[in-house]
Amino acid sequence: MAIPVSLDPVLHHLTLWVPDLGRAEPSWRWLLEELGYRLDPALERVLVFRHPGGFAMVLEQSPDMVPGMLYSRLRPGVNHIAFSLDPPCLEAIVAKAADNGWSLLPIDRHPIAGGARVAYLEDADGFEVELVAPGG
Repeated sequence: MAIPVSLDPVLHHLTLWVPDLGRAEPSWRWLLEELGYRLDPALERVLVFRHPGGFAMVLEQSPDMVPGMLYSRLRPGVNHIAFSLDPPCLEAIVAKAADNGWSLLPIDRHPIAGGARVAYLEDADGFEVELVAPGG
């Protein structure tokens, strides 16, 4: 039996530990601002991008990096982050992604997306973002 909650159980924030915050900032800042997020300048050594809907994306440099250790979405942990947006926004982001530090991965309609138009982007550290345009 589910525990009763007073709020809808939605994600509040997601923190990504990146190997190099300075390297990650330009590409993530561009993408998240395209998606309507705004950088909260109140914190140091952490980048917090807040969406008007309440959800926040946080980028933080991992204090536990080992030389040569790289992120892999194929290891246990987060594989990718998926954002839902309208088809024109998806197309506009895809058109500018390469100029903003993102590589376009081969498109393969994912069953979770339910046949929607999708695009997969990857940053310099291997983090993947899926853009989903329902009904696209």
